[in-house]
Amino acid sequence: MKKNFEVKVAVMGPAAKNTFRIYFGLFLAELICVPAFVFELSRALDGNTLSWAYVVEWPLLGGYAIYMWRKMLREEKGLDIRPVITPEEEDDPELRAWNDYLASVHKSPQGADPDSRAD
Repeated sequence: MKKNFEVKVAVMGPAAKNTFRIYFGLFLAELICVPAFVFELSRALDGNTLSWAYVVEWPLLGGYAIYMWRKMLREEKGLDIRPVITPEEEDDPELRAWNDYLASVHKSPQGADPDSRAD
């Protein structure tokens, strides 16, 4: 008696792939920032004064990674989409005159010889 087994493979959709990438990016960023902070802190405590700048820098970079992670997740879920604000069309006579001037310049025939200008 032969039994047929079906293997079902779970395929992630595009939204799940993007969410996974966002989480993976945060993981990699924090994987770099936390050990770098610990390393620079140990160097700073040993007397290297330049390392104090890095002691401050690495947590800031880690915090920025968390900020971007949160922002990208909200955009992925469609929660952070801001409406597009279109400027109101106002009748500006100076702008209309400038556009008319540009249109007349582009309509005028161009001479074959660039040295024969009417300046």
